[in-house]
Amino acid sequence: MAILSQLSIIHLLWAAMVFCQYEDYDFEDEYDQEPDHQRPYYFNPNPQAEAPRFPFPVECARECFCPPAFPLSMYCDHRNLKTIPNIPAHVQQLYLQNNYIEAVPAGPFTNVTFLREINLSHNKIKSHMIDHGVFAKFSNLVQLYLQHNELEEFPFPLPSSLERLLLGFNKISQLSGNALEGLPNITMLDLCNNFLDDSVLKGKPFSNLKNLMQLNLCNNKLQTMPPDLPSSLMYLSLENNSISYIPENYFHRLPKIIALRMSHNNLQNIPRNTFNLPNLLELNLGHNKLKQVFYIPRSLQHLYIEDNDLEIINVTLMCPSFDPLNINQLTYIRVDQNKLTNPISTYAFFCFPHIRTIYYGEQNASVNKSTQLRIPVFRRFLTPEEFDEAEDDHETLDRETEEDHEGEDNYFHPYFQ
Repeated sequence: MAILSQLSIIHLLWAAMVFCQYEDYDFEDEYDQEPDHQRPYYFNPNPQAEAPRFPFPVECARECFCPPAFPLSMYCDHRNLKTIPNIPAHVQQLYLQNNYIEAVPAGPFTNVTFLREINLSHNKIKSHMIDHGVFAKFSNLVQLYLQHNELEEFPFPLPSSLERLLLGFNKISQLSGNALEGLPNITMLDLCNNFLDDSVLKGKPFSNLKNLMQLNLCNNKLQTMPPDLPSSLMYLSLENNSISYIPENYFHRLPKIIALRMSHNNLQNIPRNTFNLPNLLELNLGHNKLKQVFYIPRSLQHLYIEDNDLEIINVTLMCPSFDPLNINQLTYIRVDQNKLTNPISTYAFFCFPHIRTIYYGEQNASVNKSTQLRIPVFRRFLTPEEFDEAEDDHETLDRETEEDHEGEDNYFHPYFQ
């Protein structure tokens, strides 16, 4: 019994020690305060521009919304605003599109120094209602969206940091001599749907934009090709103008061109080697007055020559020689609404072995009457390797219709990356 009593006493003492151990341990101790080495993380898209420190909640204009997840952005779009509210100092992305704003005064921007993006598209802003230099003071501004307004002139001055400038769907009819000076970093300029004519471009306003990659001049009043474009250009949009010819060797200074869109012009004759460009992937010359085809560079993948006056597709002109070590990459041709009476020669499949689709659609072979070739759409069956590639690229092999092509007539998407 004595032995059992001693064992009981030892057991009780052990239990008490264990209980006291857990009683002294506070499970919430390590959650009460933040470790010293951790600091709140603020998203800053520009690592070179140090944003000011600010506590939560961030300041926000009463008329706008500042999501906690994006503390440097202020959303004032689609709010029927007629004036610009005061912008807090910390804001880097400002969204004011789709309102009724008529003026851009300097007052609301007094405290702002770190703005990187301003979207004022789809408003009613006129040129004389923009305070002089209001944008120029933002040394970190990269993107400025002013499309769908009522601007009559190119905004000036602008900060040298600017990379993307969208001015489409305005009433711009003139560019002052120094309007584009001091913009060494501009890579994308959209001037589509304005009132620009040849006289505006006589001063060669784009020649000094050494980093320009995309230029949109569609839906203007141009009759000739814009002069002295920079050699850095990769995407050129000239649809819906009245351009009737392309000077010989015009593109020799533009070896980096990837996509050229000149549909809905008055082109009739094109010198044979006009498009002998090493990087050209897309060429759109639909809705012109072409009577003869031209040389196709080996890099080209998509060719649009619909709604012209072509009676025959001379494949020999398109492909005068075949090099098995440097095969033509053409995969798609659109030739509907021409005057073809026969399909393209089978020699095309030897010279362009990657062709997948030829869209014939309806032809205007006779006056006031459209006809259809025996095969409105030619499709080559893909090899297993090509099919796998198409699947990876999310391409479709469904039958094409006219509606499928309507989107192809649009100019380059302004947010092309």
